[in-house]
Amino acid sequence: MRRREFMALLGGAAIAWPVPARAQQPERVRRVGVLLPAAADDSQYQAWVGAFLQALALLGWSIGRNVRIDTRWATANAETIRSHAAELAALVPDVILAHGNAAVGALLQTTRTLPIVFPVIGDPVAGGFVESLARPGGNATGFMNFDFSFSGKWLEVLKQIAPSVTRVAVLRDPALGSGTSQFAVIQAVAPSLRMEVNPVNMRDAGEIERAITAFARGSNSGLIVTAGGAAQRHRDLIITLAAQHKLPAVYYERFYVAAGGLISYGASLIDQYQRAASYVDRILKGEKPAELPVQLATKFEMVINLKTASALGLEIPPMLLARADEVIE
Repeated sequence: MRRREFMALLGGAAIAWPVPARAQQPERVRRVGVLLPAAADDSQYQAWVGAFLQALALLGWSIGRNVRIDTRWATANAETIRSHAAELAALVPDVILAHGNAAVGALLQTTRTLPIVFPVIGDPVAGGFVESLARPGGNATGFMNFDFSFSGKWLEVLKQIAPSVTRVAVLRDPALGSGTSQFAVIQAVAPSLRMEVNPVNMRDAGEIERAITAFARGSNSGLIVTAGGAAQRHRDLIITLAAQHKLPAVYYERFYVAAGGLISYGASLIDQYQRAASYVDRILKGEKPAELPVQLATKFEMVINLKTASALGLEIPPMLLARADEVIE
């Protein structure tokens, strides 16, 4: 066989070689949408999203190589959230990460086919987002903050950190079924601690300020802030009013304490976002949200602000300090 004929044959054979022997084909780039009910400069949300992206990277997803992230910072404005939800859906991403009831609700009004994963939500069954926790049934699944029975622990923590408190205003979002459920649990626990609890709705800033100001006129008063979008929207106002009226307050998340609140006890949202990355990974690999059960929080943290305690004239019990995951001085 002549050399020229041999080379031609070799070239022809190369065409038939299996794929692994050829130059490596570029990976398909998957698209992940992220919808957040916060401003882009919100440091707490930035930390949560950072934890999500880090967990996603550990699962093999690299931005620019095999995944693209489209993030929409929708603030807490309902109209803006709906607008950004429509924008993301129009991009037809492979999956969307959405924080909380407002974001998930807006997306489900826009699409019933695109997969949605929520890292944080109150009661997805009551909200109509899933059929059941075990089998969501639709295009959304994810992680709850906590079981509602956990709400009673906030009252116990308040009694431990401020034993003189006998009257408690419980701030809740009346638009959420979870707000009512959280209050119901707290109310059930109150008699055993010889405490009186009063619901305070958080429809707008004016209502919150009037209610807390009126409540604070009584003696031995304290606050519990239940989880929900309204609490996030008005967090700075609530912290300011608690300090102004010298009300010991228990919150459900660390960012309140970092901003000057007294104490928080609740799910670690860093952990929730990291776990949400595992569901995004599974969906990108072919699993369906309808078949991925909604999961409860598994990691909880207590954070105490000693400077705020001092301003309120409170001495933190050693046992409570020992339980704290973080102490801010």
